[in-house]
Amino acid sequence: MKKTTIIILFFFSQFLHAQIGGNSVYEFLNLPQSPRVTALGGSHITVMDDDVAMAYSNPASSNPLMHQQLYFGTEIYFPGTGILHGYAGYGHYWDKKDISFHGGIQYISYGKFDGRDVFANDVGNFRSSEYALTGGAGKKFSDKLYAGANLKIITSQLEGYNSFGMSLDFSGMYVDTAKQTTITLLVKNAGLQFSTYDGEREGIPFEIQAGFSKKLKYLPFRISVLGTNLQRWNIRYDDPNQQDATLLFGEEPSEDSKIQVFFDNFFRHFVFSGEFLFGKRENFKLRMGYNHLRRAELKNNNLRSMAGFSTGLGFKIKKIGFDYGLAFYHIGGSVHHFGISTNINQFKK
Repeated sequence: MKKTTIIILFFFSQFLHAQIGGNSVYEFLNLPQSPRVTALGGSHITVMDDDVAMAYSNPASSNPLMHQQLYFGTEIYFPGTGILHGYAGYGHYWDKKDISFHGGIQYISYGKFDGRDVFANDVGNFRSSEYALTGGAGKKFSDKLYAGANLKIITSQLEGYNSFGMSLDFSGMYVDTAKQTTITLLVKNAGLQFSTYDGEREGIPFEIQAGFSKKLKYLPFRISVLGTNLQRWNIRYDDPNQQDATLLFGEEPSEDSKIQVFFDNFFRHFVFSGEFLFGKRENFKLRMGYNHLRRAELKNNNLRSMAGFSTGLGFKIKKIGFDYGLAFYHIGGSVHHFGISTNINQFKK
């Protein structure tokens, strides 16, 4: 098993690129798969419970509590644009082999576009969309150690251009139930583009993440810290077209010092989040998150905004769970995420 894993990683390493947003295909793979993840900063890998949607971003979290759990969710990207993103997932536990499986489909529809030729003549409308069919498994290897893997089959249709690819996720979790502590290491989107749009192969959004979470002893609250883009140190982007706001009396602002640049880049690697868990069965949850990379890249220097912050809630009524997530991206718009979940077993009783 170890030799096989090493061979697979070596094979895909020939095609990996330490890149972030804008430099690779299939960027929709990095979108949050559920309202819970949206509310917790857009990325989260340190929870192990009955939420089968979490297995998409962290296959090691797949566990017996997800058996016959169903999830459906949709995300409205900036209302009015026509962009919809969603994920549907299902979990199944194979008790004979003590393995938890999960599968699902992720999609994004970019809406309807007006087609024009080189002379701006109307040539009709067209739509563009992308899909990822995901299957994975997780297993407990010792009292506190879990591991899992996902396989994603990806298709993309952008007007008359098509592409097909595949990626793999690998993750490991350390779960200490006595101390209510979880540590996770994730290697995501290790893959390649099999067929290209125009003959030029592009990189997959490969990333390494590590996360830590702890549920407080005397407060129903779980705090989490996630490290992102660990495969690359410098993820700052300096926009040459950006006009810095002038200071009082019209003087020009000074350049950032080396210390300011260091800490800005450092915190761009982190997502901070928290989740209040109310009730004996934790049937009501309040969530909040902060993504510094998102804020640093999308804030407006001349206007205050909530860019980078997110919030949401989750609650369960009888046999149905409902979730909502709200993420602030820019003063121009926000993202609304809705989800519903249930367990098939509950309807058999």
